[in-house]
Amino acid sequence: MSLNGVKIGTVSLGCSKNRVDTEEILGELFARGAVLVADPAEAEVIIVNTCGFIESAKTDSLDAVFEMAGFKETGSCRLLVVCGCLTERYYDELKAELPEADLIWGVKDHAGLAEAIEQRITGEISSIKCAPVRMITTPPYRAYLRIADGCDNRCTYCAIPLIRGGRVSRPMEELIEEANELAERGVTELTVIAQDTSAYGIDLYGEPRLAELMTRLAEIEKLHWVRLLYTYPNTVDEKLIDTIRANPKICNYIDMPIQHINAELLRAMNRHGSAEHIRYITDHIRNADPDFILRTTAIVGFPGETEEQFKELLTFFEEHPYDRVGAFTYSAEDGTPAAAFEGQLPEKVKQRRYNTLMKRQMAVSLAANRRRIGSVCEVLVDETDGETAFCRSYAEAPEVDGFIKVKLPKGGLTPGDYVFVRITGAETYDLTAELIEK
Repeated sequence: MSLNGVKIGTVSLGCSKNRVDTEEILGELFARGAVLVADPAEAEVIIVNTCGFIESAKTDSLDAVFEMAGFKETGSCRLLVVCGCLTERYYDELKAELPEADLIWGVKDHAGLAEAIEQRITGEISSIKCAPVRMITTPPYRAYLRIADGCDNRCTYCAIPLIRGGRVSRPMEELIEEANELAERGVTELTVIAQDTSAYGIDLYGEPRLAELMTRLAEIEKLHWVRLLYTYPNTVDEKLIDTIRANPKICNYIDMPIQHINAELLRAMNRHGSAEHIRYITDHIRNADPDFILRTTAIVGFPGETEEQFKELLTFFEEHPYDRVGAFTYSAEDGTPAAAFEGQLPEKVKQRRYNTLMKRQMAVSLAANRRRIGSVCEVLVDETDGETAFCRSYAEAPEVDGFIKVKLPKGGLTPGDYVFVRITGAETYDLTAELIEK
């Protein structure tokens, strides 16, 4: 193991799928003897795993590269590695214009990247004596399970297929094996992710198999919660929702990005399915269980979006309120069809529509939180600060939703604990609660 003791620092930007890439890269490096350090000033190798989804993400990625490059002068950095979505998409340009990076890599072949790092640091490539094991960079009680990579939807605004290619689902047995391994390592909350989770299995089995996968994951004894993100409306159906509701281990929570509700804009976005199905499945969820948490995202300012079409989106959210709404102003991405569409809107129009939508959603979020006052729920302790425990219930996904704040008892609480609380207060995104006996 010729990287024995070499200190590695990482910056992982973008989504949870990118985080899994970082964890797999670290697993390859640790199999070669490297160790992880939290302080980049101590790291001999710094890896920046970039995001290239939208323009602001590209800027953040480059800023991170320049910041980490500074540790060549002020720290111990001997090798600055830049990888991920941005480098996959703009490899030639970055190779020519980013001299700060010593090694530029894409999004695939993590073993090859580890070998390249090893060769740069030691001048050789050693044989690995143990199988690489993905390193979890989340707290040890929770982890992500990526069930597929790439996407077949080809939305006209999205660069993901240009970066990661078409959807490639992982075999179900492989996923169950990984989930079991994570559970044995102490993971109790497993979050299922992909670019499009609800289409899982179509390429392998000829039909969506997400409901079956979720059921099998929930059968793993040491898992306490299984939750689901990044579904696509046209493949979210009654079977999937009823599977979630029927199993107490599966959180009654679904992330279903709709992007818009106007039929003409959905066609221009090349969104599969229909506005009618979005309304139907939203109503099905609400009628089946009013406490089922619905999360979505929407794009405002898409080329050609009129005031009337934007108001249609606002009306939809008034009539079909979602518990969580994230919004994006449209960003024209290189190589995507929508970037060449007529009717590109001024930034000030896009920002005004974004502000209008989010201001309305804040009121919806506050009202929904207030309705929870007095209710009792089980929560997972995420953080403590000496006085307060910051917790999440089934209704709060990690890293994207708010917290339930609980005063620490005399005996304290430990991150990873599951306890019961009664909700006592509500803010726009967070709640307060008191600890109770089960």
